[in-house]
Amino acid sequence: MFAVHLLSFYFTKLQEDQIKKVDRFLYAMRLSDEQLLDISRRFREEMEKGLSRESNAAAALKMLPTHVCSTPDGSEKGEFLALDLGGSKFKVLQVKVSEDGKRKVQMESETFPIPEEVFNGKGTDLFVHVAQSLKTFMQKNNINQKKKPLGFTFSFPCLQSKLDEGVLLSWSKNFKARGVLGTDVVQALRQAISNAEGIDVDVLALVNDTVGTMMTCGYDDQRCEVGVIIGTGTNACYMEELRHIDLVEGDEGRMCINTEWGAFGDDGALDDFITNFDCEIDAASINPGKQLFEKMVSGMYMGELVRLILLKMAKRGLLFKGRVSDALRTKGKFQTKHVCMIEEYKDGLRNTKEILAELGLSPTEDDCVAVQHVCTIVSFRSANLCAAALAAILTRIRENKKLKTLRTTVGVDGTVYRTHPQYAKRLHKVVRRLVPDCHVRFVLSESGSGKGAAMVTAVAQRLASQRKEINDTLAAFTLSSAQLQQVKERMRVELERGLKKDTHDTASVKMLPSYVYRTPDGTERGKFLALDLGGTNFRVLVVKIRSGIRKSVRMYNKIYAIPLEIMQGTGEELFDHIVHCISDFLDYMGMKNTRLPLGFTFSFPCSQAGIDKGTLVSWTKGFKATECEGHDVVDMLREAIKRQNEFDLDIVAVVNDTVGTMMTCAYEDPKCEIGLIAGTGSNVCYMEAMKNIEVVEGDKGQMCVNTEWGGFGDNDNIEDIRTKFDREVDQGSLNVGKQRFEKMTSGMYLGEIVRQILIDLTRRGLLFRGRITEPLKTRGIFETKFLSQIESDRLALLQVRSILQHLGLDSTCDDSIIVKEVCGAVSRRAAQLCGAGMAAIVDKIRENRGLDHLDITVGVDGTLYKLHPHFSGILKETVKELAPKCEVEFVLSEDGSGKGAALITAVARQHYREA
Repeated sequence: MFAVHLLSFYFTKLQEDQIKKVDRFLYAMRLSDEQLLDISRRFREEMEKGLSRESNAAAALKMLPTHVCSTPDGSEKGEFLALDLGGSKFKVLQVKVSEDGKRKVQMESETFPIPEEVFNGKGTDLFVHVAQSLKTFMQKNNINQKKKPLGFTFSFPCLQSKLDEGVLLSWSKNFKARGVLGTDVVQALRQAISNAEGIDVDVLALVNDTVGTMMTCGYDDQRCEVGVIIGTGTNACYMEELRHIDLVEGDEGRMCINTEWGAFGDDGALDDFITNFDCEIDAASINPGKQLFEKMVSGMYMGELVRLILLKMAKRGLLFKGRVSDALRTKGKFQTKHVCMIEEYKDGLRNTKEILAELGLSPTEDDCVAVQHVCTIVSFRSANLCAAALAAILTRIRENKKLKTLRTTVGVDGTVYRTHPQYAKRLHKVVRRLVPDCHVRFVLSESGSGKGAAMVTAVAQRLASQRKEINDTLAAFTLSSAQLQQVKERMRVELERGLKKDTHDTASVKMLPSYVYRTPDGTERGKFLALDLGGTNFRVLVVKIRSGIRKSVRMYNKIYAIPLEIMQGTGEELFDHIVHCISDFLDYMGMKNTRLPLGFTFSFPCSQAGIDKGTLVSWTKGFKATECEGHDVVDMLREAIKRQNEFDLDIVAVVNDTVGTMMTCAYEDPKCEIGLIAGTGSNVCYMEAMKNIEVVEGDKGQMCVNTEWGGFGDNDNIEDIRTKFDREVDQGSLNVGKQRFEKMTSGMYLGEIVRQILIDLTRRGLLFRGRITEPLKTRGIFETKFLSQIESDRLALLQVRSILQHLGLDSTCDDSIIVKEVCGAVSRRAAQLCGAGMAAIVDKIRENRGLDHLDITVGVDGTLYKLHPHFSGILKETVKELAPKCEVEFVLSEDGSGKGAALITAVARQHYREA
């Protein structure tokens, strides 16, 4: 028993001695975590260089765009062909992706040899050979479908400008076919297929084998966004944010980047980690100075690296008693498959002895232990280097997504990863140690290069089909110049009908007189009180206007809440509350004994018979106070002041907020004769010649007309441009059939139109994986402010996804792009329609005055105009296009409801004094 323990101890000690000897000899190949993190940092820097247009040419990592912009979502279906060309044999596959929801993939394939004279001959002969083999396969399998979609895996570096195009940058793997470098390989394949006759295929995608690996795994695991090959060669790809890829136009969405990481270090970035053995490998290769990382990592060089180390150790007397065989001196005799066999857990030492014997060597037990440890160090370094580079990619994805922890999947393929007994386990362990904030699942790819090409093709076909459906849906929101011209002409007709006494009652645009006869001229002065009632808050202001050289407007105000019980109580209670607030404000300002002229901004529909006479037509915005509709609001305010009996006011004007907007801007700019509100509601007012306003007596001078253009279309004259979504929004509104133009242009409704479109697209399986969530079913959930946020040029898709998640909508990157597109279509149409309406008004003013050219300013207010990133620009473009004889400037209003009310009051007092 003692003898057995002694033998075991002796053997363990022998192993330790041999391992230490090898460790000392290969010290430079053993990398600490600190060194690996340093390599990972360098790799990140190289990625940045490759993605930048300025530094890409000099970058070692070329970071090639693949134009694969979406990974599989599981809804792919159909039958596809795939070609896999990347070695001395190539494969033709037929891939059937099930459409019964079981996500099943069936494959049939055939491998065809490529004679040496073909891959070293003329390029045209190579592609003719591929086309003929494809034809043979299709005939044998009775594939005769028209325009059969085909994906082409081409495992050589290509520069792609789109998915179905790729210019060959360089041959590798002993291929030297002439006349192909610098040409489009897809075009060459198409030409050969066309010449072959009898086969009808549509080459939809050119795919790198690394991308194929990612896409294959992505079909089964939708978290997969990285592909890695560790085989004869090595490479990685991953999904990058499009906004970071300078070499490609556009900044929305993601695109798969083929890193071509084998070239890492070609610019000297790894010089301090490259050993003498690596230098020997490089010097003897067909491409010295190139693909240095690949030469330290991949299966093509791993066996040769071990051979060089064993040869040097033997020559130094550290192995085989200093004896060297001819086989050990011969390049290529020790292969990577030998490394895999030697590192087997149980049979490793026995395999080592047999392999060394085949090389003409007579190894001792300690020789075998030492050789096994050499193989371990070389393969472990390979796994370490791959882990460091992969850690850099994972960290970049995590930071792109602004996540504390990333959960993702890496698809892996390649003979080293598949067949080496320890490699995968080592790689996984080191990656998890280097990036503990990334939870990574590794999935072995199944026929990645062939199935992956089919998957890319399937995704391309799905996206093309979805794109057509989405384009068809949104086409209804795209208005041509001719349609916008028609809207302008129809608006002009309705403006005229609203002004004429005979047609006023049936006109959809009511053209209400405001009894404001002119805009400010700078002579206005005095103190005025202004009231602003238009929502749950009520504002009281005192406005001091100075004229002359020191012309100015100063305002002091206080905001008061209107409780729900008052909003929905009696009219007497509401106006008593308003007067109580005015009383408090006058006390606060010390002005109770001063009889001030008052302007009352009352933002509810009113019929005016004079500037101080306004009959409430109907309450909106949650107000339901009784005994108010059909009554004059000025009279109700006067009676409430009498009941309070604490102060007296001279109520001069009832003001519409649109008119207030115009007057505020006109005070600064005399050319301002139009007011536009583009916010929760939509409306316009403008200065019209009195002679054209038949519903008011008198034909001298001008008067501001409140168009109430939101009602345009209520007489069915814009039905040809209304969509089914507009009708659904109208049906769900409180005033069905009314305010149709406003429902297509105002902030109150745009979000709801978007929600209706999103429901339709989801129902058809084009969004949110076909799942209609409860929030999406909720009316009003998609507020118009979200359109402004989503369409912001500064907002990344990640933030769009965050907004959608806040709304309970779990979106993919592709979903976010579509939602942004829907928002853009709806808001663009709204801006164009407002522009067409505005063009009708400015042209009418120009013609009223008999001018060839009109210079005019529009005062604007409203959250849609102020906050939406594109609304104002599109509005201005449309006016310019439809009213080319008018130079229209748009100026933002500053407090139209307060300052504007005071200015209207001041102008009205002057008018009546002069009358």
